[in-house]
Amino acid sequence: MQLPVDPARFAAYLSITAVMVVTPGPANLFAVATGARRGPAAVVSGVAGMTVGNLLWYAAAGLGLGALAMAVPLVFRVLAYLGAAYVAWLGLRALAAARRPDVAAAAAPAVAGRSAFRDGVIVQVSNPKALLYTTVVLPPFLDPGRPIPPQLLLFAAIGVGGDAVTQLGYGFGGAAIARRMEEPSFRRGFAAFTGLLLIAAAGLIALRG
Repeated sequence: MQLPVDPARFAAYLSITAVMVVTPGPANLFAVATGARRGPAAVVSGVAGMTVGNLLWYAAAGLGLGALAMAVPLVFRVLAYLGAAYVAWLGLRALAAARRPDVAAAAAPAVAGRSAFRDGVIVQVSNPKALLYTTVVLPPFLDPGRPIPPQLLLFAAIGVGGDAVTQLGYGFGGAAIARRMEEPSFRRGFAAFTGLLLIAAAGLIALRG
């Protein structure tokens, strides 16, 4: 019985994907900032949102996104810039919260669950790294001599799952660091740090767009 993927291509795909998912990028920086500012529950919501964004990219790849990206690159640049502006706005909000005496309340996880999911979707849909991955990195590993849908489903499961595990690790790491800070001055300083992380993520999105 023929395997759904070529073993050699699959091994190479695993190696490349492992490197890409652990490399800090806009999504991982967003996960750290979410964990640090909003807590573990928001990390799960944010990663769920980014997973939805990832699935949308893979679905688009199956519909011929690569050809569209080549034909109308301006659309994806505009999408990246809009996403960068939104993430920068989140960063500025975090910096503003750092100036408030009630920064702990401003960063409480109780107010962040649903918006963290929405923010995660926006971050990943506008993430040029996701566009690059699905239009440039992924296609060479698809074997045209085998049915494409099973290959795409398997590669998507690995790519999306690897991203989710890595993002949860980054996010919970950020939350663990934040929980150790009891002094208000430390909390304000860390809120400012997470704001800068988000602005850095916005810069990465814009530069790669």
